[in-house]
Amino acid sequence: MQVYSESEVKERYHMKDAITAIEESFNKLNQIKTAPRTVIPTGDGAKSMLYMPCVDLAKQLGTIKITSITPENPKQQLPTTQAQIVITNLKNGETKAMLDGSYLTRLRTGALSGIATKYMSRENATTLGMIGTGGMAYEQFLGNIEVRPINTVLLYNRTTEKAQDFKTRILKDYPDLNVQVLEDVSKLVKQADIINCQTPSTQPVFNAEDVQPGTHINGIGSYQPDMKELDANIFTQAESVVVDDLEGAKEESGELIEANENKTFTFEEINDELKTLSQQGTLYRKNNDAITVFKCVGAAYFDLAVAIGAYEKLNQ
Repeated sequence: MQVYSESEVKERYHMKDAITAIEESFNKLNQIKTAPRTVIPTGDGAKSMLYMPCVDLAKQLGTIKITSITPENPKQQLPTTQAQIVITNLKNGETKAMLDGSYLTRLRTGALSGIATKYMSRENATTLGMIGTGGMAYEQFLGNIEVRPINTVLLYNRTTEKAQDFKTRILKDYPDLNVQVLEDVSKLVKQADIINCQTPSTQPVFNAEDVQPGTHINGIGSYQPDMKELDANIFTQAESVVVDDLEGAKEESGELIEANENKTFTFEEINDELKTLSQQGTLYRKNNDAITVFKCVGAAYFDLAVAIGAYEKLNQ
């Protein structure tokens, strides 16, 4: 069995690769089989263990991702999210490889936002607003700049110091960008062409009334029913609401579950899944003033796509 560290995967496998792998997987879903994700709470708030199995019958490879989420870890200089992905040869049952899955999880989630932004945001969107600058944020940034001509990045975090650190990180890699830290989230929301939320908040992190015409929103941080980072009122304002996985959203998206229970926005009103947008390959908005929303909770086949993609690239 081959074992690959995060640094080895990171060196060879990048955002462009992940976006390509996930979009390719949308075209062969009849050959991909998955089982429901198992989430086991292990403490207060978001603390939990996640188990996500999936198989690719065409490539005869299977994966299972084992993820731990430990919100208090940063206090001990440890990452909040840690993961491993095990790859199995379905022909003979042999375990082929184990890849550090923390980076791949961040990468595939950033790629999903990138794909949504590619098909749902205005093509001339140049200002990216990011709410939350924690462990998932950098790959969210990478996913958006991969598909749109971003020249300005606005950052908001409850702890301003963390936002300043994130600004330093971005400018180290992309010195030509205009990066600003804002202490008022409403100012960010009113200025951004694209709003990317990546927090485990149980309360909305912005006011839907502040969202301007033409804005696209990616909500990727809340993945359990008690998490609600998006203001549910944004769904009724939006021209289109798209999810990464409909069944997963029904079980795990706190904002959509609450809106459905209140009958302010029902699951039947969701416009589509991300795979349809990718398969159509065209911009999914009627006009430049439309507000669009993408809600992501994750699914095992996204991890399978990037894990197999990384494994194949590492073995070229």
